[in-house]
Amino acid sequence: MDLTGDLLRGHTDAILLSILQTQDSYGYEINQRIFKQSNQLFSLTEATLYTSFKRLEKDGYIVSYWKDGINQVPRKYYSITILGQEYLKKHIDSYHKATAVIQTFLGGTHGKED
Repeated sequence: MDLTGDLLRGHTDAILLSILQTQDSYGYEINQRIFKQSNQLFSLTEATLYTSFKRLEKDGYIVSYWKDGINQVPRKYYSITILGQEYLKKHIDSYHKATAVIQTFLGGTHGKED
């Protein structure tokens, strides 16, 4: 089964923030990292990626700045803020709780009682 947007919807912002937590980066590089780390199973469309960046910046979870890249071509880099780190931590906590509930039903026991 392919990983589709439906399966990962609601986690896009947290995925981006988790990458930015390790280092500042730009859109193409972030999407390549998502693709590689997911064993080529998932990548974001450009529209989804930049819509998420706009939302995260508007909410104060990231800031952007311009930096020269290869051949002095400017690239827009993104950096996580303290508010973004706090949001990511809460999202990770909620994710673990939700995963435990889902595992109860889909993890092989199919809701069987002990």
